[in-house]
Amino acid sequence: MSASSPELNSNQTSSVTRKTNDILEGPIIPIMLKLALPTLAVLVIQTFVGIMETYFVSALGADVLAGISVVFPVLMLMQMMANGGIGSGLSSAIARALGAGKQEEVQSLVWHGIVIAIAIGLLFAGALILGGPFLYEAMGVSGPSLNAALSYSNIVFITSPLIWAVAMLSASLRGVGDTKTPALVTLVGAFILLPLSPALIFGWGPIPSFGVKGAGIAILIYYLLATVFLVKHMMSPKSILSLSISPIKPQLFKDILGVGVLASIGTVQINLTVAIVTATVGKFGPDAVAGYGIASRLEYLQVPLLFGLGTAIITIIGINIGAGQLHRARKITKIGAMIAFLFMTSIGLIIGTFPELWLTVFSEDKNVLSIGTSYLGKIAPFYGFIAVGMTLYFAAIGMKRVFWPVLAGTIRMIIAAFIGWVAVMNFDAGLSTLFSLLVVSILVYFTVTVVSMRLIFKP
Repeated sequence: MSASSPELNSNQTSSVTRKTNDILEGPIIPIMLKLALPTLAVLVIQTFVGIMETYFVSALGADVLAGISVVFPVLMLMQMMANGGIGSGLSSAIARALGAGKQEEVQSLVWHGIVIAIAIGLLFAGALILGGPFLYEAMGVSGPSLNAALSYSNIVFITSPLIWAVAMLSASLRGVGDTKTPALVTLVGAFILLPLSPALIFGWGPIPSFGVKGAGIAILIYYLLATVFLVKHMMSPKSILSLSISPIKPQLFKDILGVGVLASIGTVQINLTVAIVTATVGKFGPDAVAGYGIASRLEYLQVPLLFGLGTAIITIIGINIGAGQLHRARKITKIGAMIAFLFMTSIGLIIGTFPELWLTVFSEDKNVLSIGTSYLGKIAPFYGFIAVGMTLYFAAIGMKRVFWPVLAGTIRMIIAAFIGWVAVMNFDAGLSTLFSLLVVSILVYFTVTVVSMRLIFKP
């Protein structure tokens, strides 16, 4: 990589111009789906690989599984911050610069993203390696389970700079409309991880058994290979973006982090809300936790669908905002929100009417099914409102106007988590009241987000 200002060759310029013109002038729905589907495939594959890795590790015993279980939420939070938080901020900055015709700035933003990845990756690595014993013990594991957690965690979080680098490089490509390359990397990685993980955990042929450390080593190898592939690709003439060292400009860090930090807060809100509501439900006993956990798990499966659509919207909105096409950006936002609403509402109405379709996959216990049915009967019909809020949140990221949607998420968290906690702990509210408060939080979240976006788009 040279230290000179990055420049595009003629093929790259032609490719960028063609994609940009399509996004600025082409039919909205086909372009949105074309950009969203590869990312959606990525997330589905990642979810499957995660499930399989948990299955492999479960064969090592309950202590190891418990250790992995406390590391997983922390790893998921970091990955969500890297991809949906800071990564979304980078995609937005690149898309806006591309729409404004600032090609040199587009290339420089990629290098600034790498600098951020290394810095935050090292911060996570240091914090979790030094603080891991205290964190995981506070999360309820000790003895063999704590040892297993640390054996896995130390290797996984040594990989943090690579995890962040892959997230930033992938976000850069998505920002210019290339969603296929990150999808290809994930697809190839899945084919590598699925056999490599059990081979390293249990041993195979000349490969010794590493136990739970093997699962961490497999992740390290995957992200190392993914980083090498993406760097090599982005240094080749085939890539839309050219990766090269650029002079550091504080303004470019501000463009990325000004959106990315707020977006990261949004990802923390989601996880914190779920954690507090789960703790509140725990007051009603293990059957309640099981019923709520099974029912609410369906909402987590919506995240890949909405994130796939959302990252496409960030790119399309950002490029149009950069080009000064506010009217088209408004139209794109409405179409994206309508697609999300119709799709998620359809799922919600089906599951709300026939909750056993989902619940009986996991349990046949009558008490568990009763609580899960109560939850889905109240919450599922409002899935579309959650989907609209999240879609508008991604549109706001593309516009660099994310404060109000994040505030809406904060209000939702206050109602669902904190008011719900107080109602149950101090006023003896039942599960039905708690679930009703969750519905109120969804409607308030939807209303605040919609009103704020109407004000943002107001001429």
